[in-house]
Amino acid sequence: MKIIKGLAILVFVGYLFLWVMTPTYVFKQKWLVRVRAHTTSTYFGTQGPTMLLYSFPVLFMAVMGSVYLHLRKKSNQNRNEGQKEATNSNLTIWRRPMIVKSLGIVSKIELAFFIMFIALLVWSFTTYLHVSFAKITPQSAAKKGEKVWESKLDSVALRLGLIGNICLAFLFFPVTRGSSILPLFGLTSEASVKYHIWLGHIMMTLFSSHGVCYIIYWIATNQTSEMLKWAKTDISNVAGELSLLSGLVMWATTFPQIRRKMFEIFFYTHHLYILFIVFFVFHVGIGYTSIMLPGFYLFLIDRFLRFLQSKENVRLISTRVLLSETLELNFSKSQDLSYTPTSIMFINVPSISKTQWHPFTITSSSNLEPEKLSVMIKGEGSWSKKLYQILSSPNPVDRLDVCVEGPYGPISTNFLRHDILVMVSGGSGITPFISIFRELVFTVETLKCKTPKILMISVFKDSSDLTMLELLLPAFGAPMDFSKLELQIEAYVTREKQPAIDDKKQVRTIWLKPNSSDGPITPILGQNGWLWLGAIISCSFVVFLLSIGLLTRFYIYPIDKNTNKVYPYGSKGVMNILLICVSIMVACSLGFWWNKRKNAIDSKQIQNMEGATPVGSPNSLFFNAERELESLPQQSLIQSINIHYGERPNVKRMLFEQKESNVGVLVCGPKNMKHEVANICSSGLASNLHFESISFNW
Repeated sequence: MKIIKGLAILVFVGYLFLWVMTPTYVFKQKWLVRVRAHTTSTYFGTQGPTMLLYSFPVLFMAVMGSVYLHLRKKSNQNRNEGQKEATNSNLTIWRRPMIVKSLGIVSKIELAFFIMFIALLVWSFTTYLHVSFAKITPQSAAKKGEKVWESKLDSVALRLGLIGNICLAFLFFPVTRGSSILPLFGLTSEASVKYHIWLGHIMMTLFSSHGVCYIIYWIATNQTSEMLKWAKTDISNVAGELSLLSGLVMWATTFPQIRRKMFEIFFYTHHLYILFIVFFVFHVGIGYTSIMLPGFYLFLIDRFLRFLQSKENVRLISTRVLLSETLELNFSKSQDLSYTPTSIMFINVPSISKTQWHPFTITSSSNLEPEKLSVMIKGEGSWSKKLYQILSSPNPVDRLDVCVEGPYGPISTNFLRHDILVMVSGGSGITPFISIFRELVFTVETLKCKTPKILMISVFKDSSDLTMLELLLPAFGAPMDFSKLELQIEAYVTREKQPAIDDKKQVRTIWLKPNSSDGPITPILGQNGWLWLGAIISCSFVVFLLSIGLLTRFYIYPIDKNTNKVYPYGSKGVMNILLICVSIMVACSLGFWWNKRKNAIDSKQIQNMEGATPVGSPNSLFFNAERELESLPQQSLIQSINIHYGERPNVKRMLFEQKESNVGVLVCGPKNMKHEVANICSSGLASNLHFESISFNW
């Protein structure tokens, strides 16, 4: 496994070095000339060398990453790896969090790579200008009927577009949810969304500057007619303007003021990325587009696999309706489906909206609950409130159509390497910690392994929110015994001075009747999904190469040769786009439907769970507390909880009181809370505090 990972990382280093050399005179006049001399053919033309240099290395990394992740999953050594990392890693200081304005919470490693990426952009821009300005003289400008500054402005505008393409080449990697490249570097798609945001802002700034500079140049040189030019065999300005316009509309809706208040507008306008890419291809031609192709190619594979999964209705077994407009949805799942704590899943309820997909953190453990998957949903937005009203009404529905995408999450977790885990949450931010808690219960109860102590610091607005703590116990299944787990929960209710007790309040469990067509949640590509993904990537790209090679050799090349004309860039781009889409659709569909047949067999083996009795009582543990508790887990849970009314926790004091040598600190909640905890851990006043990043930026 280490050899495969090392090979993939070595290719990645070479790929980065290629970007460093791209703007230089040596690369363009010497290296690229030699590569083209040996690779340009009647089958691929000038597009071939570009795909060889920029597309093949990334797709090779993706395939190697798939093989590595498959072997790692089979080896089942994730827990031991986490412990080794704790003792052998010398990067503790570099992993400490920092608060950077406009970037949020970042580690020193992330900040270092961000600075290096900015340095790459600056290096590329200055090198491009140095090479191009050397050729601009008063004589050369006069031949074009221009002034020197006008020629230089033309060069600057072009180079701004070239370095914008660097950002575009990396833009789609962070949002490929089932990526086999991100895990090679310890990244997850949900935590990498911030990189997509950074790249998007930088890219649109550069592309906007690229367009503005050209407009100024055309006005200054009396060439405003260029704005309406759609060249068939050269740069198409109209296509570039349409691509930029699509990007500007997307960009305008990404800012927090719009995205948070009008999420649907942000969601729908973001699909303009299709027009952005299509017109980008028309603008620069498919040959140059091959530079940014690999990231988008992997994104298309992931997107189509998600589309296939989302068309299947899944079986919703039951829901727990809590007092604070909170639901726990319990789904049936295949035993082959495994996921790690803090994983997320996207959910769509067609009866509310056929187009809206919302991400929710999974609260269950695939090890502790092999046939059930649970998510918690708090009614905070219009979509979640409608769902709560449907399921919490006096006469709730007896079934609900639900579609899902996922789960997605880290390949492994390192929680076992700590002596104590301090989990700080605000409101529904407790959700990821529920999955961690259940996983630790499995570890201590089934695997008989030593686990860290747990200190949960949970902040709630109202006492009704305390019922979220009841989700620590599964709704049904084998009773949990976490007596060997050292658990302490400090719950703070900030808006009430005393408990608001209402004997009529209950936590209800509603059982739903599944449709015969509903199935359990299964892995998209089966138990060997990573191997299937590697096969889909490689096979689809081979099919695309064969198709475009034959098309070029026997259709495009004869036209170019016999008519002495260049085949239109737009037509060539359309053909490439169609062949890419067809290749991906065929490969993904074959892999998906082959595994669906196996999943159908598993679906028949899943027991009918209707009528099962939940572990917990339908009454709340926190209201009607005078009644006798019905189970040992409930008693243990109540005894572990200290409730504080009308105050906020002194997080700094509580963290500094932990004297263990290795304290893992996790936080999930409002922005101010996350920044406060990150500042405490990065202050250096307590060297035993290790900040574990949990990021949900969807």
